[in-house]
Amino acid sequence: MAKVMKFGGGCLRDGRSFARACAIIDGQPRVTVVVSAVSGVTELLLSAIDQAKRQEKSIPAILSRLAEKHRAVIEGVCPPGRGKKRLQGAIASQLSQVGRLLTGIACHRDLTPGVRSRLLSHGERLAARLLAGILESRGTRAKALDAHRAGICTDGNHANASIDRGRTRRILRARVVPLLRRGVVPVIPGFFGRGPDGAITLLGRNGSDYSAAAVAYALGAQSLEIWKDVDGFMSADPSLVPTARRLRRLSFAEAAELSYFGARILHPRTVEPLAGIRTRVFVRNMGEPGSAGSEIVAGCSGRREDVAGIAANRHLAIIRVHGAGIGSKPGLLAAVSSLLGGAGINIHSVLTSQTCINLLLDPADARSGLKKIKAAANGVIRKVELEERLALIGVVGERIMERKGIYARIFSAVARERINVEMAAAGASSVACYFLVQRADMDRAVRAVHDEFFP
Repeated sequence: MAKVMKFGGGCLRDGRSFARACAIIDGQPRVTVVVSAVSGVTELLLSAIDQAKRQEKSIPAILSRLAEKHRAVIEGVCPPGRGKKRLQGAIASQLSQVGRLLTGIACHRDLTPGVRSRLLSHGERLAARLLAGILESRGTRAKALDAHRAGICTDGNHANASIDRGRTRRILRARVVPLLRRGVVPVIPGFFGRGPDGAITLLGRNGSDYSAAAVAYALGAQSLEIWKDVDGFMSADPSLVPTARRLRRLSFAEAAELSYFGARILHPRTVEPLAGIRTRVFVRNMGEPGSAGSEIVAGCSGRREDVAGIAANRHLAIIRVHGAGIGSKPGLLAAVSSLLGGAGINIHSVLTSQTCINLLLDPADARSGLKKIKAAANGVIRKVELEERLALIGVVGERIMERKGIYARIFSAVARERINVEMAAAGASSVACYFLVQRADMDRAVRAVHDEFFP
């Protein structure tokens, strides 16, 4: 049976970390690898876009920094010889494509979504070529495949695409399985795919996890190992709660909700492609390859604790749309959602009442969303305001809807710290509830809830 391994950017920092990844891959039968960009490269590409729009003369310096980052990896791990020269040539060719795209942006002082997607995809493409070349230099047969050519197919949304499972399975199997049969390790860049029109589309933050799950689904993989620079899922962020515990086992639903509410371990949609199949998913620490990490299972986790973990997100904004009877006005919520969706603004969650609709958004989208709603306001909408001082806390567990008194324990723990709950919601998910507090109170609230359920 096939296995898929995914290596995140935190695991691909320098020559030493690439060598560790190769040591994990070496000798594995029928393994396919998915990679993120080398640590820091996506940030460099984003900075390059901004600078190219302002002045073309900055492009050589940006390309030099990108070249040096990848050159250092090659020098740190590749022995001298033809393989090293071939790899250096492949990286140089890839960087030339980046340079041409940046020059085009600088000349036109404009950036289309398609060009942005193509440019940002090069971070993962460079990493795939690096890893495949290094594997070859160590005697392991490997081949880098661009994700869109390997067969990762999407719905065409440039910035936050959804994977088309059927097309991906059909095309990817045809292109990857023959390599596996010949003993070749396919190395596929994550984070992007091909839309119906052939254009490159991005899968969003941590999208390489989502890519890896799609590859595992397409190949009918026995297991998916997601290698990170952390131990796996924890009961809370260890930087907030030093006593946080590693979760040895959790369900797909719990993993999805913890990721959605702020645990930056996986892309929130990672488990979607695996629905209905028996692939076992593990999150493991590359620094401790012998550790079991966290296993994510399709069914019940079998854990005894009422709560799996607490996640938090301080990077949140809320648009409040006020008006008499606004909550019962037919079509109003749909119209507001469509307005923001048409502008590429994602709504994380919605809480409504008779007089107010509360929309939870990324802070980067908040002000543009506010302007759009104000511009479209009609007689029903009395006032639109922006709140940027709140944080969201999610409490996740399989038994959260079954066990009496769970919510009372959560809010009593917060109240004992004299923290006010601004808003709360439960029932939208069978394994989670969430509430909002002032951003300044978030850390104390997370610790209070954790202490209640993990004494």
